[in-house]
Amino acid sequence: MPYPTAAPVAERLPSPDRRTLQNRLDELARAHGVPGAQLAVHTGTQVISVHTGTADAATGRPFTADTAVPLGSVTKLYTAAAVLLLADDGDLDLDEPAAAILPELRALPEVTIRHLLSHTAGLPSGPDSDTAAGLTAARYLASACAPRDILFAPGTGFSYSNAGYTAAGRLIEEITGMTWREAIQALLLDPLGTRPAFLGGPAPDRPVAAGHARNTASGRLLSVAQNLAPAEAPAGALLAGALDLLALGRALVGRSTALPPSAAEPMRRPEPAARPGALADAWGPGAALFRREDRWWCGHDGNAHGTSCHLRAEPGTGVVVAFTGNSSSATALWRDLTDDLDALTGLAVPTTPAPAPDRGRPIALPECAGTYRNGTTEYRVSLDAAGSPVLSIDGDLPLPLVCYADLSCDLVDPATGRHESAGHFHRDPLTGVLDRVQISGRAARRTADAGTGTSAPDTSGSRAPGPASPATGGTVPFSRRPDGPACAPASPPRSARTA
Repeated sequence: MPYPTAAPVAERLPSPDRRTLQNRLDELARAHGVPGAQLAVHTGTQVISVHTGTADAATGRPFTADTAVPLGSVTKLYTAAAVLLLADDGDLDLDEPAAAILPELRALPEVTIRHLLSHTAGLPSGPDSDTAAGLTAARYLASACAPRDILFAPGTGFSYSNAGYTAAGRLIEEITGMTWREAIQALLLDPLGTRPAFLGGPAPDRPVAAGHARNTASGRLLSVAQNLAPAEAPAGALLAGALDLLALGRALVGRSTALPPSAAEPMRRPEPAARPGALADAWGPGAALFRREDRWWCGHDGNAHGTSCHLRAEPGTGVVVAFTGNSSSATALWRDLTDDLDALTGLAVPTTPAPAPDRGRPIALPECAGTYRNGTTEYRVSLDAAGSPVLSIDGDLPLPLVCYADLSCDLVDPATGRHESAGHFHRDPLTGVLDRVQISGRAARRTADAGTGTSAPDTSGSRAPGPASPATGGTVPFSRRPDGPACAPASPPRSARTA
């Protein structure tokens, strides 16, 4: 690099007062029981950064502007950006089969690199970190991504997949001849001015925050260890602060020399098959996309063990908002903060997909009852005594499921009665059978009818055989939030690239 940028001058927007933001961050962190948090805002013309609290409740270390937080799946944005840089240099083509570079995917010749980055490959989520701990990335992919595991024909649907980013990390290693960590540092972290910090890597030369969870019995806030298999690194191994995320956001919207427009713009372009449901309004090759009024924002959310990190960037204004928090309850803090930013600037920062249009009254959908699988994760829809559907994932407490005529569905919090968008069922266009469900962005293929144990008819033909693998760190509303990790190793490079 470096690359020039031809970004337009940002619109003039009201700037939030730093003291007001600091006070609100302090108040909300106390209200939500979050030990420490950072917020960084680029208004298009200036940077405002605030932080609060402690990095580790056990030691009382202060949370500073330089503290790095486990990013969880926000790591995927960096991995995707590195792939786009390689494509921009002509080292790969987003529409070439991934198997042309990765022999472990040779049984899936229709899966392209674009499919991997946009979660439209039909791959399973990937094994949990304990299962993946002893696997190389190549073994991980070969075992989790066989043809029998595919959820739908590549390019025809959306299912959030850590396995896809394990493959993306392998691509980076094969092409550059570097490890994923080395490549991410050389291609992105150094140009962005971000001091590197990786889970499982060398001790960083910057402070690091611990994740936290609250003991439900005692109410005590406890530090929690991170658990990430080495093979999963490209999907979840980075640590960074809100100011670091701000730099990445500026690059994504063409306000930085770290990414050329020809690499950044494709990441923000919605893929036609990407219908991410509860995760976002659309998805590009790497970036989650959110629509508010007439503006499209790009970014990503991430949850490691006991952390919550978020990035939103709007190309037209150059506004970027980045947040990190070292508790799982920080997601609610983030949502409250964005409400404040809306009031202070008049610019609505989206945290969730835009509200669904009126779907009419809920309908009875008894045919949705059945067992669905994504790898080893089981989604079981059954009917309660009143004939209403309930959803249980891997035997967890069933949650009420409310269905609508467009086959979308909400989950209902039993404690509050609050509805939260869950996803949708899918009807096979040839047979009319409900053959798939998507919950919190992850698809699962039907394997059996509820109550009978009989296998559902196979309507996939050669388009999409079998189930898939479990979501690492992911889940449903009212419990864990969707997220995830991914991969490492490499063989001889296809071409050598230096930073």
